[in-house]
Amino acid sequence: MAVAVRQFNCSISRRSLIFILSKPFSASPRLHRRIPQTENEIVKMFKLPRVSSNGDGRSAIRLNVPARALDERFLRILKIFRWGPDAEKALEVMMLRVDRRLVLEILAADVDISTKLQFFRWVGKRKQFQHDASTYMALIRCLEEARSVGELWNVVQAMVRSPCSISSSELSEIVKILGGAKMVDKACSIFYQIKARKCQPSTKAYNAMISVLIQEGHLEKVHEIYSEMLGEGDDCLPDTVTYETLIAAFFKLGRRDAALRLFEEMKENQLQATPKIYNTLINLFFKSGEVGRALELFYEMRDLGCSPNVFTYTELIKGLGKEGRTEDAYKLFEEMRKSGCNPDIVLFNNLINILCKGNKLEEALALFDKMEALRCPPNVVTYNTIIKALFDSPPEAAARASQWLEKMKEKEILPSAYTYSILINGFCKTNRVEAALQLLEEMEEQGFPPCPAAYCSLINALGKAKRYEAASELFQELRENYGLSSSRVYAVMIKHLGKCGRLDHAMDLFSEMKKLGCAPDVFAYNAMMAGMVRAGQIDEAYSILRSMQENGCAPDLNSHNIILNGLGKVGGPKPAMEMLMRMKSSAVKPDAISYNTVLGSLSRAGMFEEAARLMKEMKSQGFEYDLITYSSILEAVGKIDDGPPL
Repeated sequence: MAVAVRQFNCSISRRSLIFILSKPFSASPRLHRRIPQTENEIVKMFKLPRVSSNGDGRSAIRLNVPARALDERFLRILKIFRWGPDAEKALEVMMLRVDRRLVLEILAADVDISTKLQFFRWVGKRKQFQHDASTYMALIRCLEEARSVGELWNVVQAMVRSPCSISSSELSEIVKILGGAKMVDKACSIFYQIKARKCQPSTKAYNAMISVLIQEGHLEKVHEIYSEMLGEGDDCLPDTVTYETLIAAFFKLGRRDAALRLFEEMKENQLQATPKIYNTLINLFFKSGEVGRALELFYEMRDLGCSPNVFTYTELIKGLGKEGRTEDAYKLFEEMRKSGCNPDIVLFNNLINILCKGNKLEEALALFDKMEALRCPPNVVTYNTIIKALFDSPPEAAARASQWLEKMKEKEILPSAYTYSILINGFCKTNRVEAALQLLEEMEEQGFPPCPAAYCSLINALGKAKRYEAASELFQELRENYGLSSSRVYAVMIKHLGKCGRLDHAMDLFSEMKKLGCAPDVFAYNAMMAGMVRAGQIDEAYSILRSMQENGCAPDLNSHNIILNGLGKVGGPKPAMEMLMRMKSSAVKPDAISYNTVLGSLSRAGMFEEAARLMKEMKSQGFEYDLITYSSILEAVGKIDDGPPL
């Protein structure tokens, strides 16, 4: 019978519809049984629960009578025909009472959102029915779930214009829903409209408004709302949620003093801070380098009976790790376990990273081995951290790094693009270029997008091995097959083209990257200048330096040393000395390379007395001499007053 119903069109006759409703639906004729069901029985099915007087002459629904689910036959009609004349006739035939309960049942039913919306509007036009806050809110929730933003806003506006009352709790929910739909300005507008016409916002409503403003980045309006809240007097006082939200907001804004003032104000109002508030402030103190104050806050938190959670310990361990206090971070981890607070994967990954950076690789590996027993199995981030640490360790440890990729696969943990990038970079650093090339091929076979960092490592390794053609082919593969390349990849390719004397090709690549909108970084500029200096084109290199500054890319010390080297070789010691003097009075101070570059120029020009004076200056600045330059000057002059470097 259900199949037959689906074959009817929307112009089905009223008589046929009555016939359908007089029979139950069945998926198979064999299972079909006629169940006599009179109109009176249908009415009884949808009849409201019995009511009793509550003493003031009004009737109240008996709460001990369970709500009946909407008749499945009517839901079938809505799903097949949607809302329209046929569904309306079904209501009449089934003698369903059109009241608030029916509206809420249909809005809660599994039918199309457009059907719900059409029914809602139809009901609203009936003379004996008026929507209240419960029906409006039910539809608003349906529209939120369906992500029907335009209709959602229309219904909210209709609700505000209607005579129905709106509670502060409902105002809070409306604000959250509009905020979740990215309609922050509209949420503000509705907040003030409801405040003016319907109800006085509670603390909860103000908290909702503050939270929405913060989530969407409208931080400049937060203080305005908070000041307005305070102006409401004793009827709307900030609570712990208010302070928690505001302190987090001021922390994001970098307004440290404002966050601390709110914390003190909260304590003056005899409100107990939450772990989230303490976590935010502990993070704040670590960021400003006030480790002592961060730890004091932690001890205060415990003394006041506010139990630290895993997020608290994570902030503390991260903060101590950044300060290089590796042992203290590990002791805190052990203290955490004794207190009964279980670590999560984020804390483990942070602590393992801290141990690796603190040259405690064996301790990190031991902690890794404990993770399974502590019901927190390692993830891809954990493996990546260990692999990177192994490559950064002495050669005997670095040799074990490649085994960890197989360990990951055995544990059915899929390597990420970053995993392959770490391994490729590590193999390149340890002169295992062929293994790195095989990994690049495997990475592509696994469907990962091309990783410029991996290509960069390989191109650089091939260039160092003077396999310039292979490096060029790999660069072309990245550029032609994938249509992308980073400034760093261009920089590495330009550097090696300059080294092998293909300066014209290097200049073409430098021009190409700018045309493609890939802004050269300091490494690309330095690579181009180094190639020009190597070719004796010091004026052109100087021009690149000026262009670099004009384009907003600040030269680093290496940039100045490249030019200094060119001046010393081409222009002689005088321009090199002049540039060294300018560097000493600029923001980019000379280093040992700068001094040795000028010393070499002075030595080649036979200006040994000037070289001796510069060597004294170097020693006073704590820099070491270049041994080759020092030997040549010592041989020519015979001695240097202050003797050899210590």
